[in-house]
Amino acid sequence: MSHTVMAINAGSSSLKFQLLTMPDGEVMCQGLIERIGMNDAVLTIKYDGHTRQEIQPVVDHHTAVSLLLERLLSLNIIPSLDAIDGVGHRVAHGGETFKDSTLVTDASLAEIEQLAELAPLHNPVNAVGIRVFRQVLPHTPAVAVFDTAFHQTLEACAYVYPLPWRYYDELGIRRYGFHGTSHKYVSNVLADKLGVPLSALRVVSCHLGNGSSLCAIKGGQSVNTSMGFTPQSGVMMGTRSGDIDPSILPWLAQREGKTPQQLNTLLNNESGLLGVSGVSHDYRDVEQAAQAGNARAALALKLFVERIRATIGSYIMQLGGMDVLLFTGGIGENAARARQAICRDLNFLGLEIDEDKNQRNATFIQADNALVKVAVINTNEELMIAQDVMRIALPEPDVFAPGCH
Repeated sequence: MSHTVMAINAGSSSLKFQLLTMPDGEVMCQGLIERIGMNDAVLTIKYDGHTRQEIQPVVDHHTAVSLLLERLLSLNIIPSLDAIDGVGHRVAHGGETFKDSTLVTDASLAEIEQLAELAPLHNPVNAVGIRVFRQVLPHTPAVAVFDTAFHQTLEACAYVYPLPWRYYDELGIRRYGFHGTSHKYVSNVLADKLGVPLSALRVVSCHLGNGSSLCAIKGGQSVNTSMGFTPQSGVMMGTRSGDIDPSILPWLAQREGKTPQQLNTLLNNESGLLGVSGVSHDYRDVEQAAQAGNARAALALKLFVERIRATIGSYIMQLGGMDVLLFTGGIGENAARARQAICRDLNFLGLEIDEDKNQRNATFIQADNALVKVAVINTNEELMIAQDVMRIALPEPDVFAPGCH
């Protein structure tokens, strides 16, 4: 039996959406409402080969949801709101409470809002999106899908920070990890494409984009991941520094009189590729500048690659080897030069890429005789969200959604 499922990713001033038929995963429409709260908000919706864009005031998320649902009806994408069988919501932080996606209830929504202390920029707007859809579609089941849930299989030695114990025990300061929905999706698709149970694979998954994280996956479970208490930690990113010597922060506070908020802005918005290159946070722009002879841009790219290579190396140690190196995300899926640089000189591991396959963005880009497979798989978090709606809110016997195990 086919179901129509809406996948929602609510940001502070945006609402990203896909409407899919499940379990086949066909996209009926997709789009984005940007600049929510402004008089010139932009709705972009793609459906049936068409792209429609309109600019109008959208005062809040409730208005945005109402506008979206009105357009689904007026454009005849769905015959009525009753045609939507389930709604899935991306939620940034599930803390230690949510180890899997969960059906939205009054109690689970209240817990999501309480976790806003750990993700103040994300969980509150995620909760707003959930509340608005519940008001507009009160009888449609909703599922919350957490970025952190996939990493709840980490052992204590991977998630505990070497700080006084009370900071974990009382304040919940630990490694949570993010991009879990993406890492879970692409690793499942990988197993499908290989025809091998995910439980038999040791995978290092590299989600590389403006935000980047790596994940060590063994037996289908996350055993380590580079992002930590926040999405700031780990490898270097577009505007985020990733891991640095923590003593730099009090030193800068004393030297330049920076406040905690200013330090946070420096690390999250002014660092990474942008900070080192002085050119852009966009990998493509930095790569172009490096090719034109910009030395700082070239250094930024080298730093980006070397941080990733170091993390891959540590994960190989933890996994006891590696069967597949997996690339996904905007950079991972499209930047052949980045993949080539990350994979260079790894013949001693049995890892060698075929440059022709790499340039073509083939699914598997390793050389024919390589022992370690190198995969390029497009992530699709919205499909993963829709699959979890099917699994949790609309279960049916003998239904198998592609990419799920």
